Amino acid sequence: MNVLVLNCGSSTLKFQVIETDKARILGDQERTLARGLVERIGGHALMSVKMGGDPPVKTDAPLRDHRAALDWVLRGAVSGQWSSAGLGSLADIHAVGHRVVHGGERFRVSARVDSGVISGIEDCIELAPLHNPANLKGIRAARELLGKDVPQVAVFDTAFHATMPDTSYLYGIPYHFYRRHKIRRYGFHGSSHRYLSFRYRTLRGIKRDQVNIIALHLGNGCSACAIKGGESFLTSMGFTPLEGLLMGTRSGDIDPSLIEYLCVKEGLSVGEVDTLLNKQSGLLGLSGLTGDMRELLAEEAEHGDRRAHLAIEIFCRRVRRYIGGYFAEMGGCEAVVFSGGIGENSAEIRRRICEGLECLGLQLDKDRNSALQPASSGVISRDGSRLEAYVIPTNEELLIARDTYRVVTGDWVRPA
Repeated sequence: MNVLVLNCGSSTLKFQVIETDKARILGDQERTLARGLVERIGGHALMSVKMGGDPPVKTDAPLRDHRAALDWVLRGAVSGQWSSAGLGSLADIHAVGHRVVHGGERFRVSARVDSGVISGIEDCIELAPLHNPANLKGIRAARELLGKDVPQVAVFDTAFHATMPDTSYLYGIPYHFYRRHKIRRYGFHGSSHRYLSFRYRTLRGIKRDQVNIIALHLGNGCSACAIKGGESFLTSMGFTPLEGLLMGTRSGDIDPSLIEYLCVKEGLSVGEVDTLLNKQSGLLGLSGLTGDMRELLAEEAEHGDRRAHLAIEIFCRRVRRYIGGYFAEMGGCEAVVFSGGIGENSAEIRRRICEGLECLGLQLDKDRNSALQPASSGVISRDGSRLEAYVIPTNEELLIARDTYRVVTGDWVRPA
């Protein structure tokens, strides 16, 4: 089965075409036929596409909306515009899997898209006003361009965290607000954390219920997840993706009273403060330079920039704080797993985070850590370390393709 995986943002469309079936899932041998990114949808868009083993193709064109972007993707894949290894026809796309950010309490597992599922995703728009509308645009564009007979599956970012106990997801506010408005911790990056749990047990050769790890998805968006017995036990993102770790442009945890204080002192509206906390804070806000960790590390190394150093140190301390707290709540665990753009590629950030975790039994092997190639899996702790440290590249698209196959065929074959 060839699955088109779509991840639609407000002005972006990420895609992959992944070949999968029961045998490939069991053998962990899926094949990526194409992948790419369309940016700046709604204007003069920028496109980058890679087919099989061919070099990437980059181009640009005016694309007015997500339908036009997906149409460009499909025409290029079929026509051989990007490579002679193109698909034969649209009939070679057998199903579409969509990343959907918010499923609320209704969607605890991935679901085949029908009118009821679309209605449910619409009901969650107030919980994810920036994300769910874009996800729906992708669903509608795929239905229009591929036809209603091509099955579509929604894979929800929040679903993995549906196993959290109420002691993990309830806030310390009057309970009736949860009853009335479902105000609670939902958590995000669920597909990534679920994939990391799967890949960790594959590397260790253990069963799902033996997985007890702290997973760290560290990129422009960051989250930590305590995975106990193979299930999400607690995660750092909350009612929205703003809560938790310091991120590229998001503040992470703050005193809620700061919102009113900033409104009064700066004459800002609540909406303006929300924008400030989501898009002008985090690494960018602290450094005054950038939200890109690579650039901050370069500024610190080359120019000794004080605020770049400050932003990096606060970032690492915040991650350590969550590791320590989760370790205590879980009653101990076996490993810390690093992933995401920063976690997979920055040996320096991994080193700084692990410093001070010796009290939990984590002994970093600095040589292993620095020698590990970007986007590679491996152990970076010393032999005999009571708390191990792993680097595992995430692959949310693969998990979405697998779930799409399972939902469409009804064959819920393990793994993942």
